[in-house]
Amino acid sequence: MSDGEQSADEALADEWAAALEEQGPETGDVAAETAQFEQLQAESVVVEGDVKIDAILDVPVTISMEIGRARINIRNLLQLNQGSVVELDRLAGEPMDVLVNGTLIAQGEVVVVNEKFGIRLTDIVSPSDRIKQLGN
Repeated sequence: MSDGEQSADEALADEWAAALEEQGPETGDVAAETAQFEQLQAESVVVEGDVKIDAILDVPVTISMEIGRARINIRNLLQLNQGSVVELDRLAGEPMDVLVNGTLIAQGEVVVVNEKFGIRLTDIVSPSDRIKQLGN
């Protein structure tokens, strides 16, 4: 190693030593201190028995409508092509399921408004029934 390389290495080592001294003593030499946290305020979560939902109103969810399901094996799935018909488990005229993030929340019927499909809700699943569905 040349003198120039050795002095550069020594200078770098000196810079590291100075930086470590500025940080203070080793972590093993420091006495542990108890952390102090502020008490959570109950009024930020619940106001007069009503839950504040302002914090979640802008959370996006996926809403989907399901007209029916079919269970087929992979062999038949690979044989599907344009014009194929897949028989679903629902009868024509039965209400469609409305799912939010995969959870059934309502049922409804298909409508066309300004040449776009929509759904008119005919039955809303009660919150208690939704909770029962989560267990299944």
